[in-house]
Amino acid sequence: MLTQIILFALVAVLLVGAVIIYNGLIAKRQMVNNGWADIDVQLKRRADLVPQLVRVVEAYAAHERQLFAEIAERRAAAMAAGDDPAARGAAESEFARPVSRMMAVAEAYPELKASQNFLDLQNELSETEDKIEMARRFYNGAVRELNTAVETFPGNIVAGASAVGQRKYFEIGEADRAVPQVKAQS
Repeated sequence: MLTQIILFALVAVLLVGAVIIYNGLIAKRQMVNNGWADIDVQLKRRADLVPQLVRVVEAYAAHERQLFAEIAERRAAAMAAGDDPAARGAAESEFARPVSRMMAVAEAYPELKASQNFLDLQNELSETEDKIEMARRFYNGAVRELNTAVETFPGNIVAGASAVGQRKYFEIGEADRAVPQVKAQS
């Protein structure tokens, strides 16, 4: 009788422990999902700002048609990359390159650099880049916690039994994120 009580208590403790671990894994997975949603919002915001910026720069640098076409193409590819962090990161890096070149082209046009509309858009783009970086750090931190919980004992047993898996980090190259600062000339 005592053996059955001890066995029952042991099973109950294991079940309660498994439930606690499972709930912790689900909470971590939700944090990852929340972090990805924040990144997605900011990437869409950037993708919406860039065409406005292109229109302003285009008015001053109409001969840069190939660059503007490349920006449009890379923007479409980034928007279509979906929710896979590796694919989205690569597409966003490819999108950032021609945008950085466009900002460099803007340096050659003093009237453009002095345009309040351009300065406002450039400022918004810079703020959005900062928000993307913050969202990326939050997401990658949540991924690190989830992946650690999924890989360590006893979480790996519960994760394997409940199909909670690891997630990929979201990486964008440092050089690709840099937005040149454009200052109006006095």
